[in-house]
Amino acid sequence: MTIAMVSACNDPPPPAQAPPAVVVAAPLAQRVSDWDDYSGRFEAEESVEIRPRVGGAIQSVNFRDGEKVKKGQLLFTIDPRPYVAALARAKAQAAGARAALANADAELKRAQTLVEKQLISAAQAELRAAEQLQAAATLAAAEADVATNELNLSFTQVTAPISGRASFRRLAAGNLVTADTTLLTTIVSENPIRFLFDAPESALLRYRREGAGTRNSAVEIRLQDETDYRWKGRVDFLDNTLDRSSGTIRGRAVIDNPDGIISPGMFGQMRLFASAPFEALLLPDEAIVTDQTRQVVYTVDAAGNVAQKVVTPGRLIDGLRVIRAGLSPMDRVVISGVQRAKAGRKVTVTEGKVTAFPSGVSRGETSTLSLPR
Repeated sequence: MTIAMVSACNDPPPPAQAPPAVVVAAPLAQRVSDWDDYSGRFEAEESVEIRPRVGGAIQSVNFRDGEKVKKGQLLFTIDPRPYVAALARAKAQAAGARAALANADAELKRAQTLVEKQLISAAQAELRAAEQLQAAATLAAAEADVATNELNLSFTQVTAPISGRASFRRLAAGNLVTADTTLLTTIVSENPIRFLFDAPESALLRYRREGAGTRNSAVEIRLQDETDYRWKGRVDFLDNTLDRSSGTIRGRAVIDNPDGIISPGMFGQMRLFASAPFEALLLPDEAIVTDQTRQVVYTVDAAGNVAQKVVTPGRLIDGLRVIRAGLSPMDRVVISGVQRAKAGRKVTVTEGKVTAFPSGVSRGETSTLSLPR
């Protein structure tokens, strides 16, 4: 027993356990722009329902369903023969009124000469003057009737009032249409296109207090099947009153749509850049730990001692979290092995680097952070 105890006392002590290993890095300093997300739908800047200005039978349809049309392009022809006949009748009546006026002018001149010679009374001369005025009024009415019938004849050619994409033809040739009533087709403009969204009252107040407002603010939009916000535009309208039932205000942005990919009625997701760009510190999202109701990060000093800092995180941009407050550019933050870091503990440090990268690039690579401007 004594021999065993002596042997145990001569054994070397166990080696001290090495401090846990972590990777630390300084936060990335980057100028960023914050935004608000809104859902909305697209609408055409111009939309027109094509209805005939005159009634009659459709003689021809001069476009294909769904094709692009230009302003002034012929779409429908309404049988013009009744309007040609009406115009000819109006012109004949105008010619008769013109002849009657010429006769009344001659009679008035003759009556004025006879009055001077005292061969007729002044009352008879005044009667000829009234007849001349009546003939002039009749001619003016006849000429107005000619103009009306010329206009009606021109309305038999139904043309596109705007450039855009036509819908399908509602009626084929041979159908009768009623003036100002029958819907023939519709045309919507495609480029540019509008995006409608509703902003809450709280956002509107924040924009105005920050002095940024929303009019002319830049926007980026993605469609339902897209991951990138590839559509660029600007806010061009903000309504003057809030909707009492929803507490929101209607806004509108104008987007370039040169290829006509976006159609009116589509839905999209929009980023509204209403605040000015600012300098921010960014960290990987996994470097931030929730401690009860606080968000914290772990920093390491030159001696390897861990400390805890409370931070105010902001938006996640391409995998990096904006830190709004609580951190300085010189801090060495634990970005890997966070679960092994505790305040007051010593750690073994490996130096790393926070790199900015767009979505889809591995963390081992270095690239440029795709940030909104």
